Amino acid sequence: MTTEQLTPLTFSISGMTCSSCVNSIERAVNEIPGVSASVNFASETLHLLAPSSLDAKTIIKQVKSAGYEARLLEDQSNPALHRKGAARALIAAALFAIPAVAISMVMSWHPAINEWLISTFESYSWPQPPHADHNFVSWLVLAITTPLILFVAWPIHRSALRNIFHPTMDTLVSLGAFSAYFWSIYATYSNTGEPYTEVAAGVLFFVILGRYLESRAKRRASSALSSLLALGEKEVAVMRAGVEVIIPISQLVVGDEFVVKPGSRIATDGVVISGYSSVDNSMITGESVPVEVAPGSRIIGSAMNNNGRLLVRATRVGSDTELARITSMVVTAQGSKTPIQAKADKIAAYFVPIVTVLAAFTFEGWYLFGGKSLTYSISTAITVLVIACPCALGLATPIALLVASGRGAQRGIVLRNPRALEASQTIDVVVLDKTGTLTEGEMSVRDFTLSPSASKVLGSEFSNLLTEKNILSSALALESQSDHPTAKSIATFALAQGAAQLPVDQLTQTPGVGVAARVNISGKSPVVLIGSPVSVAHSCIPFDAEITAAIEKAESNSHAVSVLAWDGVALAVFASGDIVKSDAAATLQELHKRGITTWLVSGDNEQSASNIGSQVGIAATHIIANALPEDKLAKVKAMQEQGHRVLMIGDGVNDAAALAQADLSIAMGSGTDVAMSSADITLMRPQLGAVIEALDLSKKTLSTIKGNLTWAFAYNVIGLPIAALGLATPMYAAAAMAISSLFVVSNSLRLK
Repeated sequence: MTTEQLTPLTFSISGMTCSSCVNSIERAVNEIPGVSASVNFASETLHLLAPSSLDAKTIIKQVKSAGYEARLLEDQSNPALHRKGAARALIAAALFAIPAVAISMVMSWHPAINEWLISTFESYSWPQPPHADHNFVSWLVLAITTPLILFVAWPIHRSALRNIFHPTMDTLVSLGAFSAYFWSIYATYSNTGEPYTEVAAGVLFFVILGRYLESRAKRRASSALSSLLALGEKEVAVMRAGVEVIIPISQLVVGDEFVVKPGSRIATDGVVISGYSSVDNSMITGESVPVEVAPGSRIIGSAMNNNGRLLVRATRVGSDTELARITSMVVTAQGSKTPIQAKADKIAAYFVPIVTVLAAFTFEGWYLFGGKSLTYSISTAITVLVIACPCALGLATPIALLVASGRGAQRGIVLRNPRALEASQTIDVVVLDKTGTLTEGEMSVRDFTLSPSASKVLGSEFSNLLTEKNILSSALALESQSDHPTAKSIATFALAQGAAQLPVDQLTQTPGVGVAARVNISGKSPVVLIGSPVSVAHSCIPFDAEITAAIEKAESNSHAVSVLAWDGVALAVFASGDIVKSDAAATLQELHKRGITTWLVSGDNEQSASNIGSQVGIAATHIIANALPEDKLAKVKAMQEQGHRVLMIGDGVNDAAALAQADLSIAMGSGTDVAMSSADITLMRPQLGAVIEALDLSKKTLSTIKGNLTWAFAYNVIGLPIAALGLATPMYAAAAMAISSLFVVSNSLRLK
């Protein structure tokens, strides 16, 4: 039996007005076999996993059946966070609502307006409405309000009708507006009771105004993500037969060589072939200091090239680039829900039916048992319908997550799984990998030694050739032929020191031993050999004192040692090794201050692990070396069984199982896709200090979410009784409802 592959899809949703709409859409889409759907109210998007054979049109049709519109986002482009019709609806609502409310509320205008209307109708012999002598103003207000009720507010009523069996916020608004409108027609026609036409107009105006302001606030909340999406270049200058040719970025393929001019953005991820410059990665990784790049340096697409012309070979294009990965992770995170939001959504699902019943009881209580008039009872019931605000409940978590994920992405922190927000509050143990986590994760030459006595052995014919540049150029000639990490580090070092690429002949490469070849150096062709001390020693005369001392020093520091020889004489020693990140010790010190215990669990040898652990301040008893992936997993489980809440930080395939097991997991963005897919948070910049920032951002975000939910619950707990007791009018209720949603959005925007 084979399981069909699931494909992630994202749709932009229009027509949602509250968290009840979220439940309606999720319920409808999840009815499709094999589909798992989640709706984000703040970003107005639908995120789902669906069988690859399922047509997007099926999803769109199912969403439409629930009363909403959907559009497939093909390339993770920014969803329509700002409703295009919101501004037009607000203008139309204002044109009708403001005159209606003003005429109704300013009683001193009534006699003059009434007299003018009667005179006008009589002069044209038009039939007058019932009770025109003293109710003509009421009929005028009804006439002005009718287009607002029936046309401008039609999307609200349409949504209410489509969700008649699953009531939403639109149900409350539509019911309240129509109740006031039809009651006003009855009261004006029969000349009994007080009309509430201005209530219907005012309620709809405040609702439409609130949604317009809310959509603008959402747009602000998503500005960080919009900034990321806007970074990508549209065109690129590629080299074709030595000539620069401008092509659309979509036509760029891996292996193409392209030009990056000073002051322009880098078209895609790649490796520098020629040129020197400084690159500003701040918008992608959050690094505040520009990075110096040279031939061999890896650079990130959409970063800003500051001051030098670069020739770059593309290594990743399209959806595989670093920027595309960040954007994809951010959008996915915004479509996920925290446990606390799931509970809020469940409450919101029952909220509208409860409020509807409460409004009915309010009417019956005042009219049947409270001795109040029909007018007063209807007005109070309408106030209950209007003041209720499930929108604040629905926005409490997603809008905060929208802001936090966008702001985090700008600083190189990607919140991939919202559960991280709650898990981060209780962490008391951190388990760290070594390579790529505490260290840079890339081999580099840490020490370089030249033997001054070599020229005496090789003789006078080589005396003029034994310069540092020629020796490094010979190393570059051999090591540039290899993909081994040590070879790459030596080649990069040689290039950085100004070495030149020399022609080679008779190249021989032996895995685990080294590389040998004849290298043409100013007319001479010595046999150049570079490899481990043991392998080179077999083909050389005994090493002199300087070479031997350099080898011993490198080995004591757990560095990889490479010896370079010409014609059987050792000339130089390269000590290559990984280096501890500059902020690793300070980061661990801060964790210790917060009462968090740190462990180093590494697959490296004991000497190397102890050396790194001592440099960053990890106790010797908390260092585990020679650890296999299952050992890392076992350590995390053991800590959890002891009652600890564990944060795992790693970057490799061998960390994936432990990352998945931990209560909270952070992957370094320079690591493998497997590690990042297993982690809750991904750090796109290399500094380990981003861990502290990620924990602080999680804490602030969760605090904001709790504040939003507290406000949302408190507003309804206080507001509904006030409305039911007749202590507020429908228009004040509509204004309060709009302010409630705006408070949640504004509070979330304070996140830094």
